[in-house]
Amino acid sequence: MSYDFNIDEILAMAEKIEENGAAFYRKAATGVSGSSNRDLLLGLADMEDQHRNTFTDLRAKISENEKVPTAFDPNNESALYLNALADIRVFFKKEIDVTSMKEILKEAIVAEKDSIVFYIGMKDLVSEKLGKDKIDTIIKEEMSHIKILGNKLKEVKG
Repeated sequence: MSYDFNIDEILAMAEKIEENGAAFYRKAATGVSGSSNRDLLLGLADMEDQHRNTFTDLRAKISENEKVPTAFDPNNESALYLNALADIRVFFKKEIDVTSMKEILKEAIVAEKDSIVFYIGMKDLVSEKLGKDKIDTIIKEEMSHIKILGNKLKEVKG
């Protein structure tokens, strides 16, 4: 079964992925030692919250034409499908050493890379008239996360 999506649905998924990212960083902050590491992780959680707000704002500005459903979906199953994808594809729950700042940052970079690959794949499922061009905005946000995380990883000792 093939699904096609509109940008409203993709942005809803992006919001969920950012929420998952913020939860990941907040959970990691509870296990890491050192106030500077904890502050860094809480700052990254706040950054995820800000990016979620960016996507929420972008979503509020899309046209009604970009919200047109792509399939008959009386039970709102496409939204359930997208939420499930967001929950398992990026920042999904896995066992990591939350006492190691290096491991936390490495896992975060992997999650951000996974999100970029995911959104690149999703571009093929959104038509031009349903907001395909806006997916690049999401990808750029995720790329900025990798840059920040990479720089922080370089600073971490051990």
